[in-house]
Amino acid sequence: MRSIYIYSLLILAVSCKNEPEIQTNAPVENSTIELTDAQYKSAQIETELISSREMSSLIRVNGVIDVPPQNMYSVSAPMGGYLKSTHLLPGMHVKKGEAIATLEDQQFVNLQQEYLTVQVKMAYAKSEMERQMELNINQASSNKVYQLAQMEYNSLRISSKALSEKLRMINVNPSTLSESNLSKSVKIYSSIDGYVSAVNVNIGKYINPIDVLFELVNPTDIHLNLKVFEKDVAKLVIGQKLFAFTNSNPDKKYICEILLIGQNINSDGTIEVHCHFKNYDRTLLPGMYMNAEVEINNTKIKAISEKAVVNFKGKNYIFKQIGKKKYKMVQVELGSKENGFIEILKGQQMNGKQIVVAGAYTLLMTLKNIEEE
Repeated sequence: MRSIYIYSLLILAVSCKNEPEIQTNAPVENSTIELTDAQYKSAQIETELISSREMSSLIRVNGVIDVPPQNMYSVSAPMGGYLKSTHLLPGMHVKKGEAIATLEDQQFVNLQQEYLTVQVKMAYAKSEMERQMELNINQASSNKVYQLAQMEYNSLRISSKALSEKLRMINVNPSTLSESNLSKSVKIYSSIDGYVSAVNVNIGKYINPIDVLFELVNPTDIHLNLKVFEKDVAKLVIGQKLFAFTNSNPDKKYICEILLIGQNINSDGTIEVHCHFKNYDRTLLPGMYMNAEVEINNTKIKAISEKAVVNFKGKNYIFKQIGKKKYKMVQVELGSKENGFIEILKGQQMNGKQIVVAGAYTLLMTLKNIEEE
C-alpha cells in the first residue's frame, strides 16, 4: 500500500514538471494568456496602439448583369394566328426590321377584304355626297338628303382609318393593298438590333394575342446590378467609377459608372446599386454573375499592421494587452488593406489599447496547443 502511494506522488510530480507555464481562463475563441519572463523574451512580443489612418479603401461587392425594362422586348401577334415559319433560336442575333416569323390565318384575309370593300364604298359615298351637295346648292335636293350622304361618307372614312390601323398592326401596308395581293400570311419583324433571349413557340402552334412568341434583348445598355451592404453605401456617389470582372476571367476588368443607388434595404441587409458599362462587350450576358471593386479615396479608418491579425478556424483575431505580459485574444472584422496596414472595422472600441503586432502568431499557437491538451 505504501509503495502505491509513493508511485502516485511520483506520477503527480512528473505531470507538474511537464505542465506548460501558461494559464488560460477561456476557450481559444476568447482567451486570456499570461506569459512568464522567459516566454515573453522568447516570443519577442511587440505592441502598438491602433491608429487612425487615411487609406484608399477598397469595397469588394458582387452582383449580376441586368437589362433595364426599356431594353427588353416581348414579341406577340396582335391578332393571333398559326405560326407558319421562324428561324429564331435563343442567343441568335437579329437586326431591326428583319422578318423573324410568319403567321397565317383566315382572319387576315377577312380584314384585308373588309378594308378594300370599305374603300370601294367610300369612293361611291364621296361621289354621292358631292352630287347631293351640287343639287342642294341648286335647291334641287333637300338639306336632309345631303346631310345623310355626308354622314355616310364620313362614317366610311372612319371605318377606313380604323381598318388601316389594324392592317398596320399585322404589318400590312394599306396604301399598297389591292385585290391582287390579298394574302392569308403576315410577317412579324424585329423592332430592335439585339439578340433572342427566349423562343416560346413552335411551327404550327396557334398563337393567341396575349401569347409571347419571342423575347428580344437590346444589350447596348446592359447594367450591372450590385448588392452593397448598408454600411458601405454611404461611401458611394452617382458617377463614381468602379472595376468589374467575372470569376472565369478576373484579370479582364470592365470600367463601370454608378448610375443609381437604391433607397430600399433588402432582407439580407444590402442595397441595390445600378452601374453602366463604359464599353459594351457582347460576351457579357444578362444573368451573368460578376464581382466589382470600388476604390474609396482618402477615407479615415482605424488600422493596424497586418502582422497583428491571425486567422483561426476561419475567423480573424488580434491580441490586445490587458496587463503586464498578459494578453486577450479578440475576434475582429477586417476591411481594406494598404501598404502593410489593414482596417479594423469598429476599431474605435480598441482606442487606447496596446495591440500585439509581433509575436501574435506565437500566442495563437500556444493557446491552440493548450486547447488540444
